Amino acid sequence: MNMASSVNKQRQIPFKALVPFFAVSFGLAWGILALYIFLPGLMTGLFGGLTGMHPLFFLAVYSPAIAAFILVARYGGARGLGRFVSRALMWKCSRAWYLFLFAGVPAVFYAGALLKGTLFGEPFPFLSLSTLLAALFFAMIKGPVEEFGWRGLALPLLQRKFTPITASLVLGVIWGLWHTPAFLLSGTQQSAWAFTPFFIGCIALSVIATALFNASGGSILLSAFFHFQLMNPIWPDAQPYDSLIFVVVAALMIWFKRETMLTGKGAATEVIPDTKTSIQSTVDS
Repeated sequence: MNMASSVNKQRQIPFKALVPFFAVSFGLAWGILALYIFLPGLMTGLFGGLTGMHPLFFLAVYSPAIAAFILVARYGGARGLGRFVSRALMWKCSRAWYLFLFAGVPAVFYAGALLKGTLFGEPFPFLSLSTLLAALFFAMIKGPVEEFGWRGLALPLLQRKFTPITASLVLGVIWGLWHTPAFLLSGTQQSAWAFTPFFIGCIALSVIATALFNASGGSILLSAFFHFQLMNPIWPDAQPYDSLIFVVVAALMIWFKRETMLTGKGAATEVIPDTKTSIQSTVDS
């Protein structure tokens, strides 16, 4: 075996790594939330009430990223971790995708709010600039960090075995189920939502995220920004209509990106890129 193939094998994470990835992601997140669901008195007495700002809630949210970093360190070492994180610096993508991220996603929420009747009926929830900036900051460091796991590790591995559309559907179902305990625990944002539209929305969003992921050459940065836009606190309340609109968007995405989504042509499958591709040089036109 030559040196190049040896290095390539060392940085390659096997498909079977999905088993410990999902085990850690679900075990950590579901374990924490389950303790609060079934032992609320004990957990509240020991750690305080669980809210969206509680350190244990952040730990649960970060579980996919924690799982990903553990596995990348296991198979790639320190250099592998550095190359993995370099995918969070990949920003190149077509202008159409940036238009979608900055204008299309907000348009979905405003359209959903219009259908729901909350577009003009609810006041802007932030009374000062400081509270707005704080909300934006916590939105950036919470859900988007998940993407180091979902799109950073799980999606590339799934796309080695399945077409992007199949990988999207599989990961979307898993992603939706992963959120289940949050719907059973009072005090979380999800506890006020209906689960079925949210679950269907997760599958649709997974399809869209996969199309973006492949168009950007495997960017974790753009995947995280898409996630941030989905939970941006300045958008109006549009549940469940935003989920239904995203289903339509996903269907359109499959049609317009069918060459990639249905065949796998151009699918990003690397978790740990080599030095030549750690900073993206290709862009989907």
